[in-house]
Amino acid sequence: MNEKEICKQALDIYGKEAQICMVFEEMAELQKELCKYLRGSEIVGNITEEIADVEIMLEQMRLLFDIEKEVEEMKEYKLKRLAERLGV
Repeated sequence: MNEKEICKQALDIYGKEAQICMVFEEMAELQKELCKYLRGSEIVGNITEEIADVEIMLEQMRLLFDIEKEVEEMKEYKLKRLAERLGV
């Protein structure tokens, strides 16, 4: 099973409402680990884990709302705009 299939399976099994709530939870956990880092904790492994969790949940949201193409286009636009602001 590939990433997309696993994410679709999670949506089917747990349901969209539960997975939307899980996005909030995973983002909050990442926020907590980043705050710990700013306070001096050197636990980069926890940050790595939470980023992975958030990315998995965001993939589920792209599938749930059927916006994979739109997200990629928006990322390209925003990166181009950032590059222009940076003068690169």
